[in-house]
Amino acid sequence: YQRRVREKTLASQMAAAPSVPQVSDQSGELIKQRFEEFLHKYQEEERQVYAEQLSHMSANDRSTLYVDWVHLGSYDFLLADAVKENHYRFEPFLAKAVQNFVRKVDPAYVLDSSSNKDREFTVAFFNLPETCKIRDLRTERIGQLVAVSGTVTRTSEVRPELVAGCFVCSECRASTVMHQQFRYTEPSGCSKCGNRTNWKLNLEQSVFVDWQRVRVQENADEIPAGAMPRTIDIVLRNETVERAKPGDKCVFVGTLCVVPEVEAKNVPGQRVESVQGRSGSRGGGAVPTGVTGLKVFGVKDLNYRMCFLASSVQAAGARFSLNGNEDSENVVDEFTEAEKAEIIRMSNSPKLYDRIVRSVAPTVFGHEDVKKGVLLMMFGGVHKSTAERIKLRGDINLCIVGDPSTAKSQFLKWVTGFLPRAVYTSGKSASAAGLTASVVRDPETNESTIEAGALMLADNGVCCIDEFDKMDLKDQVAIHEAMEQQTITLSKAGVQATLNARTSILAAANPQGGRYDRSKTLRQNVDMTPAIMSRFDLFFVVLDECDEAQDFAIARHIVGMHQNLDKSLTPDFSQDQLLRYLKFARSLKPVLPEESRRMLANSYRALRQWDATQGGKSSYRVTVRQLEAMVRLSEAIARLECSDEVTPAHVNEAKRLLRKSIITVEKGQLDLWDFADMDEMPMEEEEAAQHEPPADEPNVPEHTPAEKEQDPQPDEQPAAAGPKKAPPRIKEKIKISFDRYQSISQAIQMHLRSLENKGEAGMTRKQIVDWYLSLQTEISGEQELAQEAKMIRSVIKNMQKKDGKLVYVDGDESAEGDALLALHPNVVT
Repeated sequence: YQRRVREKTLASQMAAAPSVPQVSDQSGELIKQRFEEFLHKYQEEERQVYAEQLSHMSANDRSTLYVDWVHLGSYDFLLADAVKENHYRFEPFLAKAVQNFVRKVDPAYVLDSSSNKDREFTVAFFNLPETCKIRDLRTERIGQLVAVSGTVTRTSEVRPELVAGCFVCSECRASTVMHQQFRYTEPSGCSKCGNRTNWKLNLEQSVFVDWQRVRVQENADEIPAGAMPRTIDIVLRNETVERAKPGDKCVFVGTLCVVPEVEAKNVPGQRVESVQGRSGSRGGGAVPTGVTGLKVFGVKDLNYRMCFLASSVQAAGARFSLNGNEDSENVVDEFTEAEKAEIIRMSNSPKLYDRIVRSVAPTVFGHEDVKKGVLLMMFGGVHKSTAERIKLRGDINLCIVGDPSTAKSQFLKWVTGFLPRAVYTSGKSASAAGLTASVVRDPETNESTIEAGALMLADNGVCCIDEFDKMDLKDQVAIHEAMEQQTITLSKAGVQATLNARTSILAAANPQGGRYDRSKTLRQNVDMTPAIMSRFDLFFVVLDECDEAQDFAIARHIVGMHQNLDKSLTPDFSQDQLLRYLKFARSLKPVLPEESRRMLANSYRALRQWDATQGGKSSYRVTVRQLEAMVRLSEAIARLECSDEVTPAHVNEAKRLLRKSIITVEKGQLDLWDFADMDEMPMEEEEAAQHEPPADEPNVPEHTPAEKEQDPQPDEQPAAAGPKKAPPRIKEKIKISFDRYQSISQAIQMHLRSLENKGEAGMTRKQIVDWYLSLQTEISGEQELAQEAKMIRSVIKNMQKKDGKLVYVDGDESAEGDALLALHPNVVT
């Protein structure tokens, strides 16, 4: 009763008080007038820019007008400065100016036919000259127009937000419109009856907009040394919702605001109610104790936090986003005429493949095949789907294995900095949830949300994983599905979801024991399961070999790079040119003609037959995944050359890279034939010894099994008349390690090259053996000397017959023992 008396008294006082005139913002009115004038009068090439944009808005039923900041600054820099310094204050006036502009240009579009109300228009600025970092957001920027860049790590669901609430007084049924901002706010009092508490929200007359909150983390290249990455919550409204996905690097333009910390129940669109605390003795009812403080109502200490209200969202480097599902015609429309001519000129240039390879990681010397693999990984194959809607991946997975200091991590860092959507992580510090996804609870809404991992953040990009061999086995198993099916399935905390992880994986691993052991297979050198190894399309083994010429070239390259970084790196194409060409090439979808299909099938059959003859000595088992890898590599090469079809030349290059990945990674001990007494052997015995296949090559039979059965066996042949010939003497094999063979071969090559520089023709085999033995000081006896001489002769014969590095000076092999040997002209030392 007393409360009602007070309310009536207050209402009578308010009615008796003189009416206070509404104060208008003169500066805001001036800003609205000049901004509307700008929209009407700004022209480019004698065309109304924003009038044309309004026609597109009307056709697509949009209500946001996008204004280029360069246009506004060139038209009226004073207006631009005022809008930038007080954007939060003048934003309602700018929206009103857009509404007036639409009413004059297209009056029919102002009225919303669905609600019979005027549309609420908004204005969004883009292309600001300065982009701020998250770490630089301070209180002096509150209320200003700011552009901030960062990486999206989490997005909430889209919910309705109350922006203008129509409240009905429960006492006198009067309506009051109350604008909302960041929290639910009721009117302070009714102007007729003085009611302060009894209000009812009229949902039909209220205005709701779409609302979404995204969490943005500062970019990896912007984090200072020794600092943790900063994050900030960004609020998206109206048509900006769902513009940013986890993993996107975006530029947000809007206003920095300060909002009070609110309870978890204060969700947009819901009403906040205070619940009085209860206390009492055990077993008794609730006993009111009076007002003991604000804590009784659940009110905590008032804290504030930063929040960014964005009006526009743009992907950083949006013109270079690499989405393989885009149509080539739509991609071409995004380029200017000069850029189109440049792409055509690049595609028609001679030796395009080699020139682009030289532009990949120019700071890394050599490793041509590794650069080719990285380049084809970025181009990728064609994504396909069967009639049963089973998706076949087109992304290429690549693994680099090798000794320390062979620039493995440099390739990963270059790809991370080059591509607009690439994530770098380390296998030692990465967990299964960090690589795939995790389910966490939102502290404000107390709902289960999905936190994106590295593979999700790299969707339609590349995920670079360093120290891949240091990952735990359970963490490696977690990416099985992502590497082949390119999806991530979660079933935890009541969340059942299948997420996309359409990414290529570029991994770098160290061998067990630190250095690569040539006497072991790749499977024995790397701590990986066969399931993981088969999912990589290419394996490259990079070794730290001791080569005088190679070491000098690497040292000269590194010293030149440190001396003058800009002039020492002169790639054929710049990074922007490569990105534009890559974006266009990834939109192509080359097809497989019949000739290439037969060639792929024959290549796969040959690989399977070779794998069966190895007896487990191959690097890893050849499966159907290697056939699919050849298809993807062939399509990537066709994309690189902007070809609509996969030609046999593309298949040959893909087969070469795959064979290098599978076959040449294993080099253990070599079996050399004893050619010690070859000069004294009869011709028949020499041919029999030379035609005996070495151990490191597959022994392919010359006849089929059916033909072999038809041939007469030796014991079934009739005995020949005359004396029986002695069987040919089979020479024994000499085993030598690959490192030792390389050392002897390099020494002989360097010595012959020095003699060639002095003008001498060459050396006989005996002279080479005597020269090399004269350098050995650790030989103790005649037996060891003879064994060493036998091995040197075998190495020389192997260099001549198999490697092709030694040739006869006169080309006459009849006097083989006395003929001079020299280096082949194509050998580089």
